Amino acid sequence: MKKLVEEVEGEGLVGLLGEEITVWCDCYIYAGKLIGVNKDTILLDKPKVVYETGKLDEKGFADAQILPFQWYVRISKIESFGKTL
Repeated sequence: MKKLVEEVEGEGLVGLLGEEITVWCDCYIYAGKLIGVNKDTILLDKPKVVYETGKLDEKGFADAQILPFQWYVRISKIESFGKTL
């Protein structure tokens, strides 16, 4: 199978820099302001670990615990990501 890969400037994680995002990973869900992206990790400011989302079409989470520091997440563990409501 032949695949066509096109790199689009400003798409994906880089396109969300400065935004509040939610990151669904292998084991945990993280939320926070995306302030850094490199080839291996992303950096979240004012991060939270989400233990219970609640309704996904409503603002906020049912149970999200604030982490006291900026937090790095390994890109290889990310399953999906997007802007937080």
